[in-house]
Amino acid sequence: MSKEDPAPTESLVNLHELIDEFYQDPIGHGELGEFIKQASIPQPYSNLLDHRAHMTVTVEAHAGESVDVQVHANHQRDQWYAREITLVTQQTQRVVQYGIVRLDITKLAPIVWQQIESQDIPLGRVLIQHNVLREVELCGLWQVTAGPSLALKMNQPEGTILYGRTALIHCDRMPAIELLEIVNCC
Repeated sequence: MSKEDPAPTESLVNLHELIDEFYQDPIGHGELGEFIKQASIPQPYSNLLDHRAHMTVTVEAHAGESVDVQVHANHQRDQWYAREITLVTQQTQRVVQYGIVRLDITKLAPIVWQQIESQDIPLGRVLIQHNVLREVELCGLWQVTAGPSLALKMNQPEGTILYGRTALIHCDRMPAIELLEIVNCC
C-alpha cells in the first residue's frame, strides 16, 4: 500500500455477508474456503490486489490478454443484485479471478445496469466504458485456503493458498458495489 492510501476499511464490506450470498454459514463458508485477514500479502499478489484500481484492468495487464466474465450464479432481491463469477482469459482460457459482487442497482444509470445484468461484459469494463465516476476503496486483504467449490472454479487443488481482497466501489460518489476478489495469478 502506498503512503497516500489510507489503511483498508474492513467495516465497509463484510466478508461473511458477501459469502452468505451464495454459501450459507456455517457449513457453506467452508465450501468456498478459509479466510485469514492479512496486513500485507506476498508478491505478485500484492501488485494484483493492494491498490485502488479495477481488477478487470489489473488481471488483463498481468495475464497479457483480455478476459471474459463467466457468471456461475446470480440473484436479485429488491434493489440488490449479487453474482458469483470468474474471469477467464480469452485466448488461453485461464481462470485469473474469482469474485462475488453485490451491487445496489438504484445507484447505477439504467444503461449501466442493463449491461451488467446482461452478464456479457466484466463489471469493471462496463463502468469504464460508460465513464461512471468511480473510486475503488480497498477494505481488506485475505489469505484464502481454497475449499472444494473455490478450487473447482479456480482450476486448483483443494487446499491451495490464494489471496484476495474485499473492496467497495463508489459510483458517482455513492457507495454502490461490494466485492470479494480472489486472484489466480500463477
